[in-house]
Amino acid sequence: MDVSNAIFLPPQGVTVTGSRTLPAAFDVSGLAVAAMARAATAVAQLAHHRGGALAEITVDRDLASLWFGTSFTPTGWELPPVWDAVAGDYRCADGWVRLHTNAPHHRIAALKVLGLGADANRATVTAAVERWAGEELEAAVVSANGCAALMRSQAQWLAHPQGKAVAAEPLVKWGEARQADDGGTRQGSRPTTERPLAGVRVLDLTRIIAGPVATRFLAMLGAEVLRIDPPGWEEAGLEVELTVGKRCARLDLKTTGGLAVFNELLAGADIFIHGYRPDALDRLGLSEAELAVRHPRLVNVALDAYGWSGPWAQRRGFDSLVQMSCGIARAGMGHFGSERPYPLPVQALDHATGYLCAAAAIDAWRYRLGGIVSNPRLSLARTAVELMRTTPSDPQAPAPVLEKSRLLPEETAWGPGLRLPPAVHIAGVPLRTELPARGFGSSPARWQQLP
Repeated sequence: MDVSNAIFLPPQGVTVTGSRTLPAAFDVSGLAVAAMARAATAVAQLAHHRGGALAEITVDRDLASLWFGTSFTPTGWELPPVWDAVAGDYRCADGWVRLHTNAPHHRIAALKVLGLGADANRATVTAAVERWAGEELEAAVVSANGCAALMRSQAQWLAHPQGKAVAAEPLVKWGEARQADDGGTRQGSRPTTERPLAGVRVLDLTRIIAGPVATRFLAMLGAEVLRIDPPGWEEAGLEVELTVGKRCARLDLKTTGGLAVFNELLAGADIFIHGYRPDALDRLGLSEAELAVRHPRLVNVALDAYGWSGPWAQRRGFDSLVQMSCGIARAGMGHFGSERPYPLPVQALDHATGYLCAAAAIDAWRYRLGGIVSNPRLSLARTAVELMRTTPSDPQAPAPVLEKSRLLPEETAWGPGLRLPPAVHIAGVPLRTELPARGFGSSPARWQQLP
């Protein structure tokens, strides 16, 4: 992504409409436009590779900003809360710490470190956290397999070993290229001008939010996306947002039977997108090296929170935690004169990394069609490096809004609602899907039969 005069520039040849801006300590709306434009450019290049003309691309800045928030509004019913009751920012003895407790096992880990029981609430957590030094609490929760982040300044992050490691990584790290043994043919792929990924099988092993954003975009281009979640995993407030266009199944990869089914799915997949830490995949026998041997034609796309090198390469993380670690929440605190951490108005690192991940997957598929396999890696922390090169939004610019008449009606498994129209227009390639949002475990763990 290009940054000039501390603002993002869209790729060459992309037209941008709209002028509204999300209020933030950095150029978040510019990031939204740049990330979506990069994904759209990858689509246009894929179509051009197949012999079509290079499509014209337009990105609506206002809609791009809104898609970085939520794309769906329920009609006559309410979405469940996105955040666990004790998740959030807490003042510690020497600063601020954020606890991420949406997953039950992460909540249990954090509360155990704090010496609290399952009935803990924000008041009891607040009192417990105040007694801890921030770095010590962060380390203790992480060691207990939980998720926490101390608020650091940008200068502190750049001086930290992990901050240095991430800054040295490329935005997209491409693996060593290898020749595909079939010369790039693909029997099941049946692309058209309008549906450039039709018939392409995408196996989705990602969680909140970046990976699901990437696979949602691929589904809108005709890909068959099959998302796999473990039994009991829930993202109640986000299912309707992130399952549209996909079939979703459940498998327990810790069991012999579940892993066997998953390996069968891998054998039939074209693109594998995952957000697991490398050590977790290694334990399942799914390391990148092993998959390259067993499935040499498979495109393997990986993303994580804190980067692929440095002491935190294996650390669990989420957008809100990375914002605390790398200085974004501290910068917002200063910019807006807040007395507590002030994050971005949306989960911008997640969404931007999601669209960049989609672009990388499409580029990798184009290389694959040319007989070359090369696997990309991305991270939220590396995307943050780009964002933090920019300056605050224009305080005089109005916030993005959209007339209700432009929203698109949609029936979901939970009830009716309205979805944002696409923010990206790629000439001749409409972004659409025939599959409404249906939730986790709503489909069997198998690929569709080819016609």
